[in-house]
Amino acid sequence: MADSSEYVPPKVWTWNKPSGGTFANINRPIAGATHEKELPVGRHPLQLYSTATPNGVKVTVLLEELLALGHQGAEYDAWLIRIGEGEQFSSGFVAVNPNSKIPALVDRSGPEPIRVFESGSILLYLAEKFGAFVPTARAARAECLSWLFWQMGSAPYLGGGFGHFYVYAPIKIEYAIDRFAMEVKRQLDVLDRRLAQYPYIAGNDYTIADIAIFPWYGGLAKGWAYGAGEFLSVQDYRHVQRWADLLLERPAVQRGRMVNRTYGEPSSQLHERHDASDFETRTADKLAPAG
Repeated sequence: MADSSEYVPPKVWTWNKPSGGTFANINRPIAGATHEKELPVGRHPLQLYSTATPNGVKVTVLLEELLALGHQGAEYDAWLIRIGEGEQFSSGFVAVNPNSKIPALVDRSGPEPIRVFESGSILLYLAEKFGAFVPTARAARAECLSWLFWQMGSAPYLGGGFGHFYVYAPIKIEYAIDRFAMEVKRQLDVLDRRLAQYPYIAGNDYTIADIAIFPWYGGLAKGWAYGAGEFLSVQDYRHVQRWADLLLERPAVQRGRMVNRTYGEPSSQLHERHDASDFETRTADKLAPAG
């Protein structure tokens, strides 16, 4: 495509103007804290600092699944981090995750707190800690972890690539949208072909691979992500649709999707979770915590 205003990169890039788009106020090319603020600590062994983006939902779904299996050590406090307001750049959050991305977890069940960051790492840490949702047989474990890391490597094309240019970028760029739409549809086809053979991503059993992939690609298949269901013809991926419906029937998935959620119908939101009873007794302070 010819464009008389084609951008010519400078010899050395410098940060001298806002990047534009939805998240311009929090985007910057340097790391580290922007302000001093300690993270709150609740009474449970696990302290989660997050919000209900797909990466955050992965962890709350797994925690709810672990509790449903009877693992009381998986009790957790889920503190809301308002990423649009830059709370992930507080000194307390940066101490837990130097990359300043949600989710971040602190395990306080032992003599010394253990920090865990990156959503895939948190899933694997919790699955191994409680001996659930990750196979122990070598071949099955390799399959599960391969799909887990497939998700970690693929989702940036869906979120930071397609989602950014289709929804959040200040201007619509045909080349960028076409490039990332092509890749997202290829990824959906990868999943659809796999799920034509097996009920779950890693085979016959529900694992952290499903829990990792569902909030991203299940959400896309059900039309929640970026309002792009029709644009991407997601209804054509019928095996992904079947799998997403199967996971949505799980009560732990339903609960996990609510935690740290601040958008959608009020009945679907639980801004912070500090006790299992919060799902039933969602008083105003639990739905919209102060501060």
